[in-house]
Amino acid sequence: MMTAELNNQNRFHPLKFAMWIAIASMIMMFAALTSAFIVSEAAGKWGRLPLPQIFWVNTLIIICSSIVMHWTVRAFKKFDRRSYRMGLAITFCLGTLFLIGQFIGWSQMPSFTQGFSKEGFSDFVFAISSVHAAHIIGGLVILLIALVTSFVKPFNPNKLVTLQIIAIYWHFVDLLWIYLFIFFQINLS
Repeated sequence: MMTAELNNQNRFHPLKFAMWIAIASMIMMFAALTSAFIVSEAAGKWGRLPLPQIFWVNTLIIICSSIVMHWTVRAFKKFDRRSYRMGLAITFCLGTLFLIGQFIGWSQMPSFTQGFSKEGFSDFVFAISSVHAAHIIGGLVILLIALVTSFVKPFNPNKLVTLQIIAIYWHFVDLLWIYLFIFFQINLS
């Protein structure tokens, strides 16, 4: 059976390196946002609001999307165009479903329905999760481009690195949500 593999000469691909640099900058940004949350919480008396229940469902959705994205890369390596396309489509749909769930969750928060307030907690949850959603939207745009390309251009095994970079980014935003979700849960108690 033929599989797509990189011609690896013990080098780290420059595009993958660039993605890891971008991820490092995103980690710093979200570390700053969550640090600001902690400092602001310590400085004031915030009321506690539970996270919207749909955030639990969203966490499951985003984990499933990461599993499907991993399966998509494996299908590409096996030259299984049908499964590769299906994986891209399913990952895109799960990402879109995640965003819809986020919007539903935000609509249940005071910061979304009444504007930012002195209450603090939901303001930060809304702001931080909105920044995360912007990163999800960026990933969805790239997934959509890859999906459309898979139908209009002939299959090219040399595009494995491109797909791996998309997968690295997608797994990162998925893990980032899991971190944020756990962070919010811990700070509720």
